Amino acid sequence: MDLAAEWLEVGGEGGFASGTVGGERTRRYHALLLTATRPPGGRVVLVNGIEAWVTERGQVTPLTAQRYTPNVAYPQGWLHLTGFSRDPWPSWRYALPGGTQIVHELFVARETSEVVLRWHQEGAAGPCRLEVRPLISGRDYHALHRENPACNLDSAVTGASVAWRPYAVHPSIVAASNGEYRAEPDWYRNFLYTAERDRGLDCVEDLASPGRFTFDLARGPAVLILGANVGRAQEDSDTRAQSLAEAALSRRRAAASPLAAAASCYVVDGSRGKTVAAGYPWFTDWGRDTFIALRGLVLATGRLAEADAILSTWSGLVDQGMLPNRFSENDGAAEYNTVDAPLWFVVGVDAFLNTAANAGYAPIDKGRLAQAVQSILEGFARGTRHGIELDTDGLIRAGEPGLQLTWMDAKIGDRTITPRIGKPVEIQALWINALRIAGSWSDRWAQTERAARAAFQARFPNPQNGGLFDVVDVDHRAGENDPRIRPNQIFAVGGLPYPVLEGDLARGVVDLVERTLLTPLGLRSLAPDDAGYIAHYRGGPAERDTAYHQGTVWPWLTGPFVEAWLRVHGHSPTAKATARTRFLQPLLDHLETAGLGHVSEVADGDPPHTPGGCPFQAWSLGELIRVKRMLDDDQTSVGE
Repeated sequence: MDLAAEWLEVGGEGGFASGTVGGERTRRYHALLLTATRPPGGRVVLVNGIEAWVTERGQVTPLTAQRYTPNVAYPQGWLHLTGFSRDPWPSWRYALPGGTQIVHELFVARETSEVVLRWHQEGAAGPCRLEVRPLISGRDYHALHRENPACNLDSAVTGASVAWRPYAVHPSIVAASNGEYRAEPDWYRNFLYTAERDRGLDCVEDLASPGRFTFDLARGPAVLILGANVGRAQEDSDTRAQSLAEAALSRRRAAASPLAAAASCYVVDGSRGKTVAAGYPWFTDWGRDTFIALRGLVLATGRLAEADAILSTWSGLVDQGMLPNRFSENDGAAEYNTVDAPLWFVVGVDAFLNTAANAGYAPIDKGRLAQAVQSILEGFARGTRHGIELDTDGLIRAGEPGLQLTWMDAKIGDRTITPRIGKPVEIQALWINALRIAGSWSDRWAQTERAARAAFQARFPNPQNGGLFDVVDVDHRAGENDPRIRPNQIFAVGGLPYPVLEGDLARGVVDLVERTLLTPLGLRSLAPDDAGYIAHYRGGPAERDTAYHQGTVWPWLTGPFVEAWLRVHGHSPTAKATARTRFLQPLLDHLETAGLGHVSEVADGDPPHTPGGCPFQAWSLGELIRVKRMLDDDQTSVGE
């Protein structure tokens, strides 16, 4: 049992609960009630955690764990932990000294985003008192909280419910229970979050506790329901908890597989419409991530209506041929600073329409999607923000100093780590695919596609290594090429519906990538023999951002690589069996580490490839699902 592994429960609007198996909060983002006030953004932490302990025959046993500065673990509830399960939701089993077993379970109700906590005892009789103290704040989820006189710890008790509102600018917290509540305001000071410390960030916090709940487990299970701004239900907490549990269990059992159930965590109802949360705990809805993840998370799991709604939401955001990369955390304003997100949108639309046609599903508004695709291509052809425009050779040039427009987008202050100004290789592969897709609806793009494909095949092959240049016309200087070995070249062969290269050129790319970049958890972002290679993703923000695309492994790139590998090695049963063992199984094994049931954002370039970054990443899981379906099904990719 890995005590540091993390669990996740998500509400329908992108709020969530998360923590570690051992119970210790190691991140500022670990919380029981974290709500999205501008879904899926505007996230605030309302209830950070609890202190819980059981008294039986005069002996007190802690069920929770905390860590304080300088590095003091107290209490250590994990010492009594004998089991943990995440099916159908997180549950812990504790052994008391007298032989009693305490089972604690937790889930988030998708429809209401309420958090339900339940405890019951097994194997004993007689009095068994459970006491629970909520630890609350009321802060932005990226921030930390310190003791202050403005924090309101008053308790408003109405029947079996109690409400707290630490700060008027944030939602109130409503707690319903079947226990007894006593207002006992207090502060718990100097919690230490070790994951934040290791990331070089502020890591110490004070939390308030407005009171204490008491339950007699000998009389039945204890129930505590936490919600933000929820109305007080007429039914009692036991009935309410059971009703929410039955709905949650029914929804989870309806999922085709554990991977499909995990995928559902990322599809949320945003303030603009249905969308995809890029990752937990710190990403909201990003354009690029949404469309890369769409084919695996949503289409491969058969959620056509949701795919339709997601694409419809984003189609309304096309502006000058561009789609937002992200939305401001401050006010939700769209930020149009990506060259690849709109092209990935075109790929997503194509995949959706093909899947819908095969399934007999009628899109809500196919014409609107087609118009959005046309607007994107017209914007690129005409020229749009940040130097993005169609060049005379049919390829797309993009970029200007101080910006990072591709997925390799790390930036420290005004310094871009991998600016890739010019003609990046994967952007051309995406552009050629977009032209081919739009060409199925209109003849106007066919000539441009032929020119772009010919220019690509003439200009990108690197005779020195058999692969492709990462960028040509670097910094818009004609004929200057970037020969660094990066994974972006794989998109010329796999990851997109229509390969740009075939035959020996395609084989050369796949062999080079496999030889230099492949790891069990994905592809390195830079070859290890490059002078700029950084073996480990660690340290403070500057160190991590520097390493982000300079050797760090990205699991989501497993999807494009496996697809490319199959295209050059064939789709025979033997080839697929080899791919399952070599490329798929390590990611399936990874599901039992880090973010349980999910796939991490990144990993170290050097063995043992320790996972890092965001532990629950949408495109990482989406591409795992897409690869698994690719290897399990007889069908090949759309476009083949």
